[in-house]
Amino acid sequence: MTMERVLRWLVAAALVVDAIIHLQQASQMQLAAPGGIGGGTLFRIQAVVALVAAGYLLWRGSRLAYAVAAVVLMSVCAAVVTYTYVDLPAIGPIPPMYDPFWTRPKVISALVEGAGALLAVLGFWWTSRSVSPARHG
Repeated sequence: MTMERVLRWLVAAALVVDAIIHLQQASQMQLAAPGGIGGGTLFRIQAVVALVAAGYLLWRGSRLAYAVAAVVLMSVCAAVVTYTYVDLPAIGPIPPMYDPFWTRPKVISALVEGAGALLAVLGFWWTSRSVSPARHG
């Protein structure tokens, strides 16, 4: 198995772990706004986006696929850290989701998202290096 393929599977695994944790935590996050969009709905949407990004990365393995994976993982990692340390008010239909406690699922999620994002950036770089330029002649 090539290094790029190992990297691709590791990033996809990070996205899948992220999706599983978000799906498991969704019902608890919905309690903040049971009748509105709620954190649970956002968690479910994020899980689907992560799974789609993982599938796309495994299917294509292109620079764009790594970029999508990196954006998904970086954005969710930034969100978990932000909502842990900053008590943001509701933003439009998005409810306030301040949670200052580091639970086991939250720690695992943040670590996997951060590591996955770094690996996705590495995959993006690696993929750009492994493509040989077209020769015109």
